[in-house]
Amino acid sequence: MSVPTESGHPRFFDASKKQWFVRVTQGNYYISGEEDVVLDTILGSCVAACIRDPVLGIGGMNHFLLPDAENLDLNVGGAQAHLAMRYGNYAMELLVNELLKRGARRNRLEVKLFGGANVVKGIRGIGHKNADFVEKYAKAESLNVVSQHLRGFEARKVHFLPKSGKARMMLITDDRQAVVFRQEAAKAIRVEATPSGDVELFD
Repeated sequence: MSVPTESGHPRFFDASKKQWFVRVTQGNYYISGEEDVVLDTILGSCVAACIRDPVLGIGGMNHFLLPDAENLDLNVGGAQAHLAMRYGNYAMELLVNELLKRGARRNRLEVKLFGGANVVKGIRGIGHKNADFVEKYAKAESLNVVSQHLRGFEARKVHFLPKSGKARMMLITDDRQAVVFRQEAAKAIRVEATPSGDVELFD
C-alpha cells in the first residue's frame, strides 16, 4: 500500500534494482508499506525524518525546510498545508499522526534523522537550527531515535526503505552540492548512527 499526501510525487522504476523510487521533496511526505519502494531525498539545510512501525512494516519520510512556527493549524488543507509542511513542527506531527491513523503504535515507532547541514550562506545557520529542533521534538515526544546523521556542512542524499526500515546515506561533496544550495536559498562529518540503526553509507 502506498499513500501519497498529494499527487505529483516523482516516482520511477529502476529495473536493475527492481524497486520503485519515490522522491520526497521540500514540504512533502510519503508513507508506504510496499516491499519494493524506496523513498529518496536530497538534503542541504533541510531535515528529513524517516519513521517506521516495525510490526506493521509501514513507514514514511518527511522533508522540512524550517524549524517551527507558532499557531500552526494541523487541519489546514491544500496550498496552506503544503506551506505548513515546510515547518518542522507541522511536518513531524503530520507524519506521526498519519502513521497512527494507519494502525502504527507510538511506542513502536523507530525514527532516523538526517540533514541539517549549514550549507547556505546568509541564512544564519538554519541547518543546525533544524537539527536542534528535530532532536528536541523527538525527545519531548518520547520518540525512539535509533540513528541520526545531522549537522555538518555537506549536503546528503538519503534512501529509506519503509518496509524494512533500512536507510542509506551519501554525502554530496561535488558540484551537485552547489545545486542543492541554490534550490534551498531560492525558498527561503561524522556518523552518529547506533549499530541497531541500520544506516549504511553509499559506495
